[in-house]
This record gives sequence, structure tokens and C-alpha cells, in this order.
Amino acid sequence: MDYFKESSNGKLTCLLCSYYCDLKEDQVGICGVNKNTGEKIDCLVYGHISAFNIDPVEKKPLYHFLPTSKSLSLGTVGCNFHCKFCQNHGISQEKRIDKSKYTSAKDVAKIAYEKKCASISYTYNEPTIFYPYAKDIALEAKKYNIKSVYVSNGFESKEVIHDMRGVIDAINVDLKSFDEKYYKKDLGGNLNQVLNNLVHFLRNGIWLEITTLIVPTKNDSELELRKIVKFIKEYLGVNVPWHISAFHPDYKELSLPRTSFESLKLAYDIAKAEGLNYVYIGNIGYENNTICPKCQTKLISREYFKVKSYNLKSGACPNCDYNLHGMFYK
Repeated sequence: MDYFKESSNGKLTCLLCSYYCDLKEDQVGICGVNKNTGEKIDCLVYGHISAFNIDPVEKKPLYHFLPTSKSLSLGTVGCNFHCKFCQNHGISQEKRIDKSKYTSAKDVAKIAYEKKCASISYTYNEPTIFYPYAKDIALEAKKYNIKSVYVSNGFESKEVIHDMRGVIDAINVDLKSFDEKYYKKDLGGNLNQVLNNLVHFLRNGIWLEITTLIVPTKNDSELELRKIVKFIKEYLGVNVPWHISAFHPDYKELSLPRTSFESLKLAYDIAKAEGLNYVYIGNIGYENNTICPKCQTKLISREYFKVKSYNLKSGACPNCDYNLHGMFYK
């Protein structure tokens, strides 16, 4: 795909995220890392990795995508959101790019293969702002049969989501709130676009899981939690996993308390009462089990990011042969 299009008065419109920044020459978008250089919009962080680690795929978090496998995780700098509680603000809100090292897409894929990683995760900062780099890595990774994972705020452009089909295999999207004003003022983007994009990801055949960080006084009311659950159920389906994550004070949001277990349990109980099949509580060391929706057999047991027991046979329940939703080893 083309990552920009010509606009009026010699400007170029960036097509990477739903801000569609209209940039004059030498101007940089909201993300801080995509620049109109005159003839094109250049992704300034291409090849310049700020964080590089090997993680369990459960840390993304993805619980229904190649469980127990390793994922080579990487990010750059920059972000199109400005969340006050960002745990990776040291890189996501950083605009200075360290160009002393360059890592090609081929090299990333080769490292993942050598380290026996089943996937590569584009994470730490918002990957849609470095999609040209992520896509090139993903295509190289496919030569080794290595999958690609997005950990995203869900504010991709419609052009990027269309292009992700067959390139990105799984995505975890932060559905941060169900309050339009809170999104615009405290986070970035807008709620309706994120909701539309969630549906778009699903239609494109990308495995989808959703995370909501429960922030005290910001998005933890019973009414808002019910709205989130009803949206998932009605527009995405009861088989999309929902991760309920605990907040801890960070970055500019230091005055709020940690999320209580009672608040997390309220969200969990609402989701289960509405019929969501796969609901998980994270960030507090709570045991997260995947239960067969048909016969209630415990299929996968986890604590933090560690899989303690794995009881699937070719992706199905060994007790009743129910096919679990997700991507599992044969």
C-alpha cells in the first residue's frame, strides 16, 4: 500500500492511523515520527528499535494464540496517543530517535528464527506508526513460518487494517474506556473509531483479543463496564477473549490507587453473566484458567505469564471434543 496521499496546497496526508495527519513539507505528524520530506512521508523510526526482548506470548497478553510459545518483542519510539498512565512512556512519549543502530527487517526475522520464537510482536509503543517497518518484518518472518502479533490502541487507519490482512496474524487491542470524552481528553483518538476498527480486525480474519486497564474513578463504574461487555458480546461475539487488567500508578497518573481486586472481580462477574466465554484477570498474580465452554473442563491454567498446565488436544477439549476458539498447535 501507499502510506500517504497528496493533499491540498502541496501537503501530504499520512495514511498510517486514523488521525490522517495533513502535513506540509518538513512537518511531523502527531506521533512524532512520520515526516513529510517533500516527496513522501518518511517513517523516521524504520529500522531503529528502542526495545527488543523475548517474551512468552501470554505477556502480550494473548491467551488463545500459540500458548506456551515465545515471541520476539520489539518497539520503536513515538505514539499517536498520550495516555497519562502509560507504562512505556519512556519510549512511547519520546520523540528523539537513536539512529546509531539499524536493524533490517531480514535481520529481525532471522533473530526470531534463531531464538526459536513462534511469533514476532510489535509492541511497547503503538505499532501502527511504524507499520512500514512492521509489515516488512512480518513478510520476512513468513519465510520462516513465524507469525506476527500487534499490541495496539486500535486507532489504525482503514487502509492499514485492510493491508494487515494476511500480514498480521493476531492483535490485542486496548479498549481503554467506553467514554468518548475521556478518550479525546485523556488518551487520544476517539472511541467510535476504535470500536469500528475492532469489528474490522475481526472481519479481516485477524485473531483478536481485547484488554481493558481498569483505572479507578476513570473507567471502573458498573455502567461503563456493562457497556464494554455488551459491545463485545453484540458486535464481536462471546468468543473474543477479554483481559481485565489492574492499574498501578505510573507516568502522570500517580495520585490514583491501584485497582482493587473487588473492581476487577466486578468486571469479571458482569462479563460472565453476559455470557462471555473467555474472561481473564491480569496484573495481580491471579490464576487465569481457560475453561471449556461446553463441559467446564480446565484446559489451560496460568499464573502471571506462566502456563502451569496445558490440556488441549489439537486445539480441542480432551473431554468433550469442543474446539477452543483461537490458534493452537496441532
